[in-house]
Amino acid sequence: MQHITDPIDRRLLDEFQRDFPVTERPFQVLGNALGLDESEVIHRLSRMRTTGRITRVGATITPGAVTASTLAAVSVPEERLEEVAALIDAEPGVNHNYQREDAWNLWFVATGPDRAHVNATLARISRVTGLRVLDLRLVRPFNVDLGFRMIGGVKTVPTARQVDATAMREGDRYLLQTLSSGLSLVAEPYADLAHSLNRDVDDVMARVIALHSAGIISRLGVIVRHRALGWSANAMVVWDLPAEQVDTAGPALAAFPGVTLCYERNPVPGVWPYRLYSMIHARSRSEALDVLTRATALPELTGARNKVLFSTRCFKQTGALIQTKEVAA
Repeated sequence: MQHITDPIDRRLLDEFQRDFPVTERPFQVLGNALGLDESEVIHRLSRMRTTGRITRVGATITPGAVTASTLAAVSVPEERLEEVAALIDAEPGVNHNYQREDAWNLWFVATGPDRAHVNATLARISRVTGLRVLDLRLVRPFNVDLGFRMIGGVKTVPTARQVDATAMREGDRYLLQTLSSGLSLVAEPYADLAHSLNRDVDDVMARVIALHSAGIISRLGVIVRHRALGWSANAMVVWDLPAEQVDTAGPALAAFPGVTLCYERNPVPGVWPYRLYSMIHARSRSEALDVLTRATALPELTGARNKVLFSTRCFKQTGALIQTKEVAA
């Protein structure tokens, strides 16, 4: 992990990306594990959030569990890049927006409480920009949990968890939206969360535990900014292969060292033939390309053509839109 020389900061960023304690004073639990006072843990996390090394301490929501989302792309003339990126960023349902090295050079994720909301977002973006929008819907994930050990060690892919959407209760969408925006960095963050929702803290903690157990919350913990930590060579690698080959290629690629995300998406006939997507987060282009070279030797990827799209700029990175403000109001 580059740029982080303090061993305690390194542990904070490496060991608490998931399974964050759901208890009255969670930062005290972290402090006990690290040999620190609770206030020191909060100070360190606050500092790293201010300096952009972490986005938040909070939740990520399993794609498609209780919301709709899609990966989308537009091909933007260079002279319009700033303008179009700003128009896309202005959409509250857009939670990620990256420039990548390709003719389809602006890639974003549109989220919302349902498919109609996502479709409306894509339609507005197409209308206000005058550009075609590729709608690349998720078919199935092989690994969409970006939390990973950044200081080395054995590559592990989190075990796929069954999602039980029936676990949702009234008020859970508001809770998930707030939790995905991040907990307050205070001694009793769940009490602060409960107060913001005008709810009982014990009820809020019970619902967080239930939603995590149901697989709706995919990860609860420290959400890092990889670029700020030295993982600046981030490549999306897309693979052109038959649907039936994805059955074996997807799990093999997801488990490959250096591959941090892997999923199948619908292609766009005649425009974008790629079905299998993977992300490589590396510290240099050469390191990322080395991972790719070794991955292409997987027997499950025999004959698969790939394209590498390095990220060059991040315009937006926030939590997903789960509940619209209009409804919440």
